[in-house]
Amino acid sequence: MLDAACAGEMFTSPVPDQMMAATKAVDGGAGVLHIVKNYTGDVLNFEMAAELAEAEAGTEVRSVVTDDDVAVQDSLFTAGRRGVGVTVLLEKIVGAAAEDGATLDECFNLATRVNEQGATMGMALTSCTVPAAGKPTFELADDEMEIGIGIHGEPGRETKGWLRLRTSLLC
Repeated sequence: MLDAACAGEMFTSPVPDQMMAATKAVDGGAGVLHIVKNYTGDVLNFEMAAELAEAEAGTEVRSVVTDDDVAVQDSLFTAGRRGVGVTVLLEKIVGAAAEDGATLDECFNLATRVNEQGATMGMALTSCTVPAAGKPTFELADDEMEIGIGIHGEPGRETKGWLRLRTSLLC
């Protein structure tokens, strides 16, 4: 699926040095495809790492920014559609193509097509607590759910009573 993954501290982007090290480690000479979720820090840091890899190591890097979240086009918490569930599907499909010998350009084009055709929306029955904040990002009653939540706990587009929603889906 992936040759490397870069994780930052909890709810933060990895730093360019981590990405650069991972890029160098997996480069077998055919180039490296970065798959990046559409979060500002991720996009900026991966761009910087790609520039460094190309300049310092001569590694060809292509990047696909996943933006499949149809719940939020733009809000106080986002810079456009976020990368959510399609990212994993894209990684598996493109990883299989790479294993079968697809070129960097073929992998990039496939990743772009999968991303463009994917659409996801998150939901939550509880809010997460970002460690730095020490309190839930938003409040939900026991009979409510948040529709369109982001992977870092960002509020979604609306709060719905899940009992009412379940009843309307059954009708």
